[in-house]
Amino acid sequence: MTVLAGERVSSSYQNLDRQLDAFKKMGANERDIITDKVSGKDFDRPGYLALKNAMLRSGDTLVVKSIDRLSRRKDQIKTELQWFKENKIRLMVIDLPTTMVELPEGHEWISDMINNILIEVLSSIAEQEHITTRQRQREGIDAAKSRGKHLGRPRIDYPNGWESIYNEWKSRNITAKEAMNKLLLKRNTFYVLAKQWENK
Repeated sequence: MTVLAGERVSSSYQNLDRQLDAFKKMGANERDIITDKVSGKDFDRPGYLALKNAMLRSGDTLVVKSIDRLSRRKDQIKTELQWFKENKIRLMVIDLPTTMVELPEGHEWISDMINNILIEVLSSIAEQEHITTRQRQREGIDAAKSRGKHLGRPRIDYPNGWESIYNEWKSRNITAKEAMNKLLLKRNTFYVLAKQWENK
């Protein structure tokens, strides 16, 4: 079994040496340690892509310092855990002791069980975070509206003489172009205002 260690460094103040030492203490060879000094907002990272697409094989073990070293987003972590499971790759997380237990031969089902639990837990967390985020957005919108704040694109003010010139245009006494020239408006702005006026 090949032990591979994957890690991302999310900010400059993190001590990479400390993270590398944790892997070396486990017996990982330095050539098997992959680091990414980029944001963990997604999996489009050179080191991780090389690890996943060129290095990991069925039966390998991927070791990470903590689960959020894979990604910050729980839904993305869930997807990766599912991929590891389907490709028979064991994930060991140093900060999750239950994933670090050495399994006797023939007891691989324990690793599958732990992976399944992680997938379910992270799935529930991701769903709850999504619901909470939507709820906070809704509360923020409602609070802003209650204070009379306008949300969305800023409203365009009607120019002087708008109503009379608009009525002339609607009565077909003048063309839209003539109305635009009189109001000193561009075509798009004129029609946005016209629609806005009609919706009143």
